[in-house]
Amino acid sequence: MTEQHDLRKLYFEEGKSITEISRETGRDRKTVRVYLEKEDWNDVRHGSMAEVEFPKLDPFKADIDTWLTEDKKAKRKQRHTAQRIYDRLVNEHQGNFTCSYRTVAGYVAKRKKEIFGQRPGYLPLEHIPGEAQADFGDAEYYENGRLCSGKYLNLSFPYSNKGYFQVSKGENQECLFEGLIAIFEHIGGVPPKIWFDNTKDHCPPRCSKRANVHLRTILSDSASITGLKPSSAMSKPVMKKAMWKARWAITAATG
Repeated sequence: MTEQHDLRKLYFEEGKSITEISRETGRDRKTVRVYLEKEDWNDVRHGSMAEVEFPKLDPFKADIDTWLTEDKKAKRKQRHTAQRIYDRLVNEHQGNFTCSYRTVAGYVAKRKKEIFGQRPGYLPLEHIPGEAQADFGDAEYYENGRLCSGKYLNLSFPYSNKGYFQVSKGENQECLFEGLIAIFEHIGGVPPKIWFDNTKDHCPPRCSKRANVHLRTILSDSASITGLKPSSAMSKPVMKKAMWKARWAITAATG
């Protein structure tokens, strides 16, 4: 809308011609003229593209839409294909149906995108009080006057939005265990459950079982250890916020 306003301002307030406006803005003369002559600026709500296309299917679109809508409740392999819909229309309407398969397939393809892709899906996000999430981040710090690059273990509590971190030289099991012990001693307790993000980085597959035993020994028998998938979005915003705070604290302390 800002562009249209600027074009009209050049013409009505600054007195420039359509040719001058076209040359100055790079817009086609016909486009400039359309904006200048337009009077109704209300948004036009267009219906589904598939609904206005394929006019020969108009008498049968209601049936097709019903079948596709019902498919949202069915398993993927049990849903209607374009061929299945075409066969049903031929069988149920017989001589009244004269459309080609290509017409049906084109309409079905567009309607599937509109029906199955209208709204993105979301997973419910629930934070259990006391549960924690652990991950490593990169850190730079000064040691004996020398700038060093290392890691820090971040333990965040999504329910309370609190986080604690421990700086270390690396991202291995020893650093993980020492960091957890230091944080547990500082907060005076052990979380009932800890979610570890990307555990393969500090617990390789060949020793993950042994590391799991060590972790349970450190945490206590009642603590639960769970690994997050790399694509999981369980507590990413909270974890990112906690790690940002940790990096800021490290920078402020060493700056």
